[in-house]
Amino acid sequence: MSTQTQTTYTLSSLPKVAFGTWSWGSGFRGGDNIFGNNLSAEQMHEVFKTALEQGFNLWDTAYAYGLGSSEQALRQAAQNYARHELILSTKFTPQLADNSTTPVAHSFATSAQNLATDYLDFYWIHNSYNFGKWTDEAIALLKAGKVKYVGVSNHNLEQIKQIDAALQAEGFRVSAVQNHFSLLFRNSDHTGILDYCKEQGIPFFAYMVLEQGALSGRYNVNNPLPADSLRGQTYNKALPQLETLTNRMAQIGEKYQLSTAQVAIAYAITKGTLPLIGATKPYHVTEAIAASKVQLTLQEVAELEALADATGVDTTGGWEAIEN
Repeated sequence: MSTQTQTTYTLSSLPKVAFGTWSWGSGFRGGDNIFGNNLSAEQMHEVFKTALEQGFNLWDTAYAYGLGSSEQALRQAAQNYARHELILSTKFTPQLADNSTTPVAHSFATSAQNLATDYLDFYWIHNSYNFGKWTDEAIALLKAGKVKYVGVSNHNLEQIKQIDAALQAEGFRVSAVQNHFSLLFRNSDHTGILDYCKEQGIPFFAYMVLEQGALSGRYNVNNPLPADSLRGQTYNKALPQLETLTNRMAQIGEKYQLSTAQVAIAYAITKGTLPLIGATKPYHVTEAIAASKVQLTLQEVAELEALADATGVDTTGGWEAIEN
């Protein structure tokens, strides 16, 4: 990847869908033990190529996904593309901070090396651990031009506002929010984060839109998720309750010629979010792009949300700051 020319885009012109590469890595918290995936370099390159050919160039990763393995896999898939063709997003994870006086800068340098770039488009504070400690270093990266936009992930509304105020004092903003959001987990809607982002013109990246496949329509009691994966341990016990919801999603999908998974993506877009979709096969890319062109009706949204609530399924992650 050439790193000489920065990507030209605005926050309002971002693609309607971003693609995530957590499942591309291996090792500690990598895609092999979280999702049960083992992807070849050729498979990852084909997924990447499929997205770029259709103009979808926003890719999200994190050092924490396999301790750099996911970032390195993304670099390998992108190696034949110029840097200015890509929008790259990765994260500083507070729990992995070193004991130096500049842990955010060190983390940035490691991620930049893994991704073969000298700047990052989006750099996220991955969660609210030691909240507020990292803001000054993030500002320094912005001032140095090493990071174009700073975002916050897995923070609650009050925390987002406090970091935004600190950034504004130095002439910047919280430029994006990335939280868990799906039909089964709508905390950011209930607590006002989505409304705040809309009011402030802040893109909201929604991850786990498909609940790691549980809302894809592919899995049911007779065809559970991989039992030896973390997602299988999380969702397989809830599959009986989920079938009523996914069956209705499939029925709505027939109206728009969408699959169940595509309805989950279309729902997230209809709610005003930018879905972050983990892609391991080319059809994951093409289906997400097709879903990005559909808006569900308000009645369909209300019906799906009621069915989701009726499942009683709690998909809150232990890493999430859900209290305001």
